[in-house]
Amino acid sequence: MNPSPHAHGTDRQPDGAAGPAGPAGPGTEDRALVRALFGQGHIGLVVCGPDLRIRRASLRPEWRRAPGSREPRPLRGLRTADLVVPQDASAIEERLRRVLVSGEPLTGWQHSARPLAAPGEERMVSLSAFRLSDEQGRAVGVAAVFTDVTEQYVARQRLRLLYDAATRVGRTLDITRNAEELTAILVPAFADLASIDLSGTVFEGREADAFVPGTRLRRTAVASADGVWPAGTYQVGDTVRARESESENLRGGGSVLVPDMAAWREELEIDEERLRLLFPEGVTSALFVPLYARGNVLGVLGLWRRGARAPYAPGDVPLIEEIASRAALSLENARRYTSELRTVETLQRSLLPPAGMELSAAETAGTYVSAGTASGVGGCWYDVVELSSCRVAFVIGDVAGHGLGAAATMGRLQTAVQTLADLDLAPEELLTRLDDLVIRLAATEPQQPQGPGAAAGTRCLYCVYDPVTGRCVMASAGHPAPLLAGPDGRTRPVELAPGPALGAGGQPFEPVELYLEPGSVLVFATDALLCPAGPGPGPGPGLLPDGAAADGRPPAEIARELLGRVLTAPLSRDAALLVTRVRALPEDATAHWEFAADPAVVARARDLAAARLAAWGLEELAFTTELIVSELVTNAVRYAGGPIGLRLIRDGTLICEVSDPSQTQPHLRRARLTDEGGRGLFLIAQLTRRWGSRYTATGKAIWAEQPLPGEPPAPAPAAAPASAAPGPAAAPPGG
Repeated sequence: MNPSPHAHGTDRQPDGAAGPAGPAGPGTEDRALVRALFGQGHIGLVVCGPDLRIRRASLRPEWRRAPGSREPRPLRGLRTADLVVPQDASAIEERLRRVLVSGEPLTGWQHSARPLAAPGEERMVSLSAFRLSDEQGRAVGVAAVFTDVTEQYVARQRLRLLYDAATRVGRTLDITRNAEELTAILVPAFADLASIDLSGTVFEGREADAFVPGTRLRRTAVASADGVWPAGTYQVGDTVRARESESENLRGGGSVLVPDMAAWREELEIDEERLRLLFPEGVTSALFVPLYARGNVLGVLGLWRRGARAPYAPGDVPLIEEIASRAALSLENARRYTSELRTVETLQRSLLPPAGMELSAAETAGTYVSAGTASGVGGCWYDVVELSSCRVAFVIGDVAGHGLGAAATMGRLQTAVQTLADLDLAPEELLTRLDDLVIRLAATEPQQPQGPGAAAGTRCLYCVYDPVTGRCVMASAGHPAPLLAGPDGRTRPVELAPGPALGAGGQPFEPVELYLEPGSVLVFATDALLCPAGPGPGPGPGLLPDGAAADGRPPAEIARELLGRVLTAPLSRDAALLVTRVRALPEDATAHWEFAADPAVVARARDLAAARLAAWGLEELAFTTELIVSELVTNAVRYAGGPIGLRLIRDGTLICEVSDPSQTQPHLRRARLTDEGGRGLFLIAQLTRRWGSRYTATGKAIWAEQPLPGEPPAPAPAAAPASAAPGPAAAPPGG
């Protein structure tokens, strides 16, 4: 019986046979396998000896060529460093040595393998290796299989860039931070150097101007693969100018590809400005991409490659334009956010009084601190309102909500407070009327997702100070009490129990009364400064330490110190601060008399007023002052009864004030030609700068102001709102 072909271990077939060969012996198969492996060119195969020198190899021609040669060379006896660039060779040999020593195979390890003959070509290989041993198990070498995965690697890198751009750029609405994030993504993955130049209008929140030659841009962000931005180029914060040749394509939204910087440099007219803008040291190729969004070019993204790195090619343009487009939309959103933020801030600040005011009653310094985000802006305000008889009102408030709507509501409430202040209402009564107004506003405002409109929940503190008596009265609608620093250096919160926030309705506001020594400092602040951790009933610790106001420093300096102590980080909500140092009028600047309700006292009141004016050197005002005193005292005697008070105050103006126990307010009217009286208050209105009346604890007071001699003409006089409102059974004007 003939033996089976398997028994002979042969792989021969009859001549001309087309079918598969018969079974072969192990030696024949091994030799066939080796021939096939080393004869193909798609998979690289290298066998190295114990010294890691090549014994046998099958590699693609680009790895076999020597530098400067086009012909492949024999590989036997060469090392990996003779085939690929040193950085890549060192990593590959380290891995092969580890396999040779440990015997543990290596599978699917990917690394760069740039050919030494073409170091600028990006090559990525997948390496698998195993140790070769003899019959006794001793290592005789290592075999490595290389697979070129450059295309897959480049595709993954591009997807990674797109993913990073989509997830990292636009997470914030800060323009600079977005620009910095984009350069960090692109370097070193796509470029060795990257810069972003943006139009100055972007930072101002305005629409970008047309991108034409000469457009001024600000270098906003840079990144370098080695961490050092070239000194000979424009630095962050510098102003750069678009040149004609560079801006021609950019203004239309197209990119500028420069594969050879040396050749491009010969085409351009080179000057120092162009060198600093376009030619960092050592660059070989460049890409300039417009940041184009919603019809506007916001700026330019500049990318450069250096050294042996492959130059930019047309295939790189669609990728970077896609990334730049996404980044530009993020920058445009940040610009619009900046525009909204600046609009709210501008409205907010335009409604506030001057930062500092010099009054007879006080010296003040007010500060508005904007929040770091638009969600925290809009609602805080402070105000200083001049009242009659040298008195002054200090106001601070915080509207619930944020944004443009809160800023507009703040303006409405501030105007309402100023109007109510002209009525000379007591603090608790003013807040009561303001509470009624807020309830009406809340009923007409659109409902917000978090609850009622911005007006409801407003907190406000109203304080009135009289420099003649030193009396200070204040009341609060949910706002923390102010801090008081006396001339003795001791600092304490005012013992004021805040009432409910405005809009609650039905709850009284309890006032507190205190007497301030001249030089005392009151610090009014909103929650963001008084209670940094969140809303609370009182001030945060250490806002105004003892002795901070005892040395007579101006309020503006105290305010700067307080803000420097509190503002250690950007605020999440806006804040207002009002620092005031109260003053007292000199004793010889006022004169006060009290009379019984007797017609005979009218002449005595005139004489006393004239004598005081002579002592002050104001004889020029004697005639009009006597007429005012005569009219007001006569009306008090006739319609109100006694006691009647007469007070003269010499300040920036001459103030004549008559008080009586009646709470019936006078009103101005025009007498007919046939009327015997009714012209007294009309004459007073014509002779004075302004006049009015206010309620007091014992009745009312009517006051009139005259400019001192030598002052510019006063504006047309008009009765104060309080005087124009007739009360029940109003007393008719005298004389």
